[in-house]
Amino acid sequence: MTSQPVAELHPDFSSAGATPTPWRDVVSLLERAEIFWISTVRADGRPHVTPLPAMWLDGALHFSTGLDEQKGRNLGRNPNCILTTGNNSYRQGLDVVVEGRAERVTDRPTLVRLAELWLSKIAWPYEVIEGGFRHPRGGPQPETAEPDRVVPVFAVRPSKILSFSRGERFAQTRYRF
Repeated sequence: MTSQPVAELHPDFSSAGATPTPWRDVVSLLERAEIFWISTVRADGRPHVTPLPAMWLDGALHFSTGLDEQKGRNLGRNPNCILTTGNNSYRQGLDVVVEGRAERVTDRPTLVRLAELWLSKIAWPYEVIEGGFRHPRGGPQPETAEPDRVVPVFAVRPSKILSFSRGERFAQTRYRF
């Protein structure tokens, strides 16, 4: 993202005297977080939520999933999704909700940068191949993983982000893009 989004404090869900959470704080959390929860919609309309690692790069959250996994099948029908991260403390912290559409990433230079992030951030050694990633033989993937299979990578460019900060003051902030 080249420009910063417009931050709007929601006064009905914020403490008196609260101010919008600075965008830099949200970006910092997105860059540091290792686990996100992705919410997708099943064919029958029921929600599906599962944890996964995601990487913030160039104004988008990136994640990988097999097209035959539930979230992959859901995204094939409906690319709208939400990724959340934060903590589970009530009296302190920052939670972030990223809403957008998942789009496949196949650009090799971007995939190389993402593979480097996966390795440096969570020690997951993806190899870049045409169309996505590959699990290296002998890597940390489950024994059921097929090492030569393409693991698709998706990017979610935010259409909206919400942050929920807790501490001395509670603040709910919406970022419009």
